[in-house]
Amino acid sequence: MKTRGFTLIELLVALAIVGILAAVAIPSFTEQVAKSRRSEAMRGLGDLQLRQERWRSNHTSYGTYANLGSPTVDNYTLTVTNVTATGYVLTATRSGSQSSDRCGNFVMTVSNTVATKSLSGGSNTSNCNWP
Repeated sequence: MKTRGFTLIELLVALAIVGILAAVAIPSFTEQVAKSRRSEAMRGLGDLQLRQERWRSNHTSYGTYANLGSPTVDNYTLTVTNVTATGYVLTATRSGSQSSDRCGNFVMTVSNTVATKSLSGGSNTSNCNWP
């Protein structure tokens, strides 16, 4: 008698293999998505920095967020604070699905034409690529 189909053991082995592959692939995929969102936040801060310098070339001080236009970044909120004639602070604060990102918030402080980059509020900032 010839049987067709899979035995329960074969089905369980296939299920175990799929489970192991998913356990490896899903965290890797999630980290890559978070990494691409971080890159978008860094791009947004760079865009704001260029807008600040363009504003400053025509005015006596740096501009507020309202003066600069509104670059938008999904999953981050961009803010401009501590605006003076010689500097400002740009912050990309995590929001939405990125709110629990391990790298935290991106902060760029510009004072007397020197930009300093830092991270705040992160649980593990290794390999966050924000020099």
